[in-house]
Amino acid sequence: MADRPFSVYVHVPFCATRCGYCDFVTYTADELPAGGAREAWADVLLGELDVARAQLGARPVSTVFFGGGTPTLLPPGDLARVLRGIDERFGLLPGAEVTTEANPESVDPGSLAALREAGFTRISLGMQHVAPHVLEVLERVHAPGRAVAAAREAHAAGFEHVSLDLIYGTPGETAADWDAALDAVLDAGVDHVSAYGLIVEPGTRLAARVRRGELREPDDDELADRYERADERLTAAGLRWYEIANWAASGSARCAHNLAYWRGADWWGAGPGAHSHVDGVRWWNVRHPTAWARRVAAGAVPEAGREVLTKAQRHTERILLEVRLAEGLDAAVLGAAGRAALPGLVAGGLVEDRTDRVVLTRRGRLLADTVVLALDAQPQATGSASIP
Repeated sequence: MADRPFSVYVHVPFCATRCGYCDFVTYTADELPAGGAREAWADVLLGELDVARAQLGARPVSTVFFGGGTPTLLPPGDLARVLRGIDERFGLLPGAEVTTEANPESVDPGSLAALREAGFTRISLGMQHVAPHVLEVLERVHAPGRAVAAAREAHAAGFEHVSLDLIYGTPGETAADWDAALDAVLDAGVDHVSAYGLIVEPGTRLAARVRRGELREPDDDELADRYERADERLTAAGLRWYEIANWAASGSARCAHNLAYWRGADWWGAGPGAHSHVDGVRWWNVRHPTAWARRVAAGAVPEAGREVLTKAQRHTERILLEVRLAEGLDAAVLGAAGRAALPGLVAGGLVEDRTDRVVLTRRGRLLADTVVLALDAQPQATGSASIP
């Protein structure tokens, strides 16, 4: 186990406001007991890292990812202290990638400089869009131009890699709106872009508005058009797809942390609601910060549940995840049914005509679930989203 790559995910569950489409494990200030929750987060997180070290022993860390929520709502000193704690308990490998997510309005030149000085090498900014009416539907609070400005500030602070995240297919978005968002991303000069089709998650305010008929459901054909337009424009600008929803200017600009997920590596997820995977065992933490802190204080893994993956499940997940990558899936891992399905997938224009690897075409990227179900002989296979 110690020979396999190992990563750490750190979940910061705090947000200034809750976006209408979001179903992540997040809490605003008025949803938590007065005082203590945000201020105590770093101390409790370090306590969970102590638990992790006791459970796993020495596991040098190749990537760290601070996600949320909005990690940059916390003082840079708290994030730096946790990063130092990871290094002290496990050891960061030379050249380790260290990423933080950030909302554009939650950073400024001073905080970005402090994060870079602390050892963060990469930042992923939640831009989502530039059209004011689209941002309003998504309930994003930053000004339309703030994400691009923040990206430039991150470059100026010395960040090696800067990513912008986009959402397409929001009700009311036009093709011209989407082109304007892509214009802004390309003008920012970033070396990584993530673009996701809007999903209306049950229980969100967006879902309630759709249910009441105030907004329409995202249209699959429009989602496909938006994806193809993004791929065309980003590719022409030198950003190549390396995973269905991600484009990078170079190999070093790819998100190594997320690649670890897609390649089935081990990681410990620390923080409320965080998920972990080590040696075929997957578990997830309790969601509420108070319950999480109580379990950590008792010296326990703060899990809410776990599962041990069967050989068949691991096979399914390998196909599901690796087929999303531009490098594709090693065809040798397929069973007889999967190999028999390949000619039909090639004829349908979903995968490239190759004997060694299964590599999606652009059309195949839009129908990745169809490809996965055809390749996997296991009855419990689950597909990825039809539109990434």
